[in-house]
Amino acid sequence: MNFIVKKRKIEKDESLKRVFRGTILFNKKEIQAINHYCKKYKIENKSKMMREMIIASVLKKFDEDYPTLFENTPNLFNQNANSR
Repeated sequence: MNFIVKKRKIEKDESLKRVFRGTILFNKKEIQAINHYCKKYKIENKSKMMREMIIASVLKKFDEDYPTLFENTPNLFNQNANSR
């Protein structure tokens, strides 16, 4: 039997498309630690892991600093606030 599998076309939000490149340099001990971590926890996609860790750290810091910011409400992801 031959089955035809139709792939659904997933519509992606263009604003979430990754178009900005960042480069990080590590020393020998740092890259060994990262490689050990990835091997231990069976992480195959290092880019995804690093991106998630960086964003989690940034968002955590925003949460911690929220009361000291000048805005009355957080506007990090509010597109109207960013266009000022």
